[in-house]
Amino acid sequence: MRHALAALLLAATGALVVAPPAHAAACGSGSGNAEAVLSGSTWTARNGGSTLYTGSSMIEAMRRAVGSLSSGRTSKQRVVVRGSGSMNANQSLDLPSYTVLEVCGTINVSGTISANNAVVRAQNVTDVEVPYLNVTGSPYFGVFIRNGTNIILGQMDLRLGSAGLGIRIDNHSNRNVRTRNVRIDNVYASGGNSHGVETYGVDGITIGTVTARNTGQSGLLLNDTINATISTVDAQGAGTGTGYAAFRMANRNGRIGSSYPVNIRVGSVVARGGGRGVFCVSESGGVVIDRVDISGTGSNSILIENCYGVTIAGQSGSVNGSDVRIASRTEFPVSSNITLQNLTLTNSVITESPCGTNIVIRNINLVNSRINRC
Repeated sequence: MRHALAALLLAATGALVVAPPAHAAACGSGSGNAEAVLSGSTWTARNGGSTLYTGSSMIEAMRRAVGSLSSGRTSKQRVVVRGSGSMNANQSLDLPSYTVLEVCGTINVSGTISANNAVVRAQNVTDVEVPYLNVTGSPYFGVFIRNGTNIILGQMDLRLGSAGLGIRIDNHSNRNVRTRNVRIDNVYASGGNSHGVETYGVDGITIGTVTARNTGQSGLLLNDTINATISTVDAQGAGTGTGYAAFRMANRNGRIGSSYPVNIRVGSVVARGGGRGVFCVSESGGVVIDRVDISGTGSNSILIENCYGVTIAGQSGSVNGSDVRIASRTEFPVSSNITLQNLTLTNSVITESPCGTNIVIRNINLVNSRINRC
């Protein structure tokens, strides 16, 4: 993750931007330590000159290849999977520390879903990398990382069916220790009945682009996550018929100690249709979103509810249709230190209710729209 953090460049405008990752090698290029290869209908797992498995099971071939890597290693070893196949939704491919898994094919998931199983799962690990992964079908999770450090996910293509969550990264089995130093280059997530990408309890994450299409809930959801930099969230139909959003922050996201310094930085949020565009809730904040482009959401285009230290459209933005609201529930302190600016508002309304503290609304171009201040 050190090289990912080094890739954060300060542009001449003063806006934090994410440098694109270095050009990735083609999937499967070069040499790996072990491999699982499909020929006809037969999977073969090998490590060097040793054949580890021959049979019809993709996941067994992958497990044998991963299991053949050096025990107790302290540097990464690589497994390459060559071919497409299937696995059951009650199974997981577990990755130990210092493992690179590169899947050059598609894994289709079917069968009865079992909680916390994932196509790729890594728990209590360090230095795990998945440069390529394509998933179809309905897993519980496409990728599940719990209590990890130095995690890299590269090109993730997750086209789910009627159920499933794309990527979940958390620390829930040990709430006192955060998952740290995570990089996700690009995610395409569609379908499923939950989020495209979700984090909970992460410190230090850099995300390139999350492209969400008709996800059941949010495109990208950050919970209790700090020090995050996201280039782009591009969502269509995310959370249709729900209160979820293209980009959602919840559960004290962005809170460091008892304050909200700017530590969540987002380049652009694009939302078309779906539930909401941007939703900040439950004592979250410390965020600057440079650009927004939101149109046709079923609920609020933007809802800021009991959040603190939030700047929307630091550079520019447009909202067309559903309202923008600054709100508060009684169980938390009222929203404060909120800035809405540089917006073109079309067929919409900005409403502050109930009264917040230090609410700044400026440089708003109103097109058949209005502003209702407290």
